[in-house]
Amino acid sequence: QVQLVESGGGLVQPGTSLTLSCTASTSGLILYEMGWGRQTPGKEREILARITDGRVTAYADSVKGRFTITRDNARNTAYLQMSDLKPEDTAVYFCHVTPYRGERIWGQGTQVTVSA
Repeated sequence: QVQLVESGGGLVQPGTSLTLSCTASTSGLILYEMGWGRQTPGKEREILARITDGRVTAYADSVKGRFTITRDNARNTAYLQMSDLKPEDTAVYFCHVTPYRGERIWGQGTQVTVSA
């Protein structure tokens, strides 16, 4: 069973930076991929960034160049460094992991609000 603990959300001003973290407890499962998505009311969840255990990354066009995903395999922890935040980045941010031979699992989410 996989459990995810997300942290780092909050209220920030436009133009500033924020880093989210996600730590997975995996009961021995090896995680192929970790990543982040976000969702706003009335919209579908958007996958923003993904990173494999080999540290291959992929980003949505909406955040490319502003967000950076990194991963500490030893700690099963992924980080999302967000810079130059905009009001339209306001959303609930969800961590996700995909074990080898498993399906994607989502965390509970953490709120990020970008407002002056």
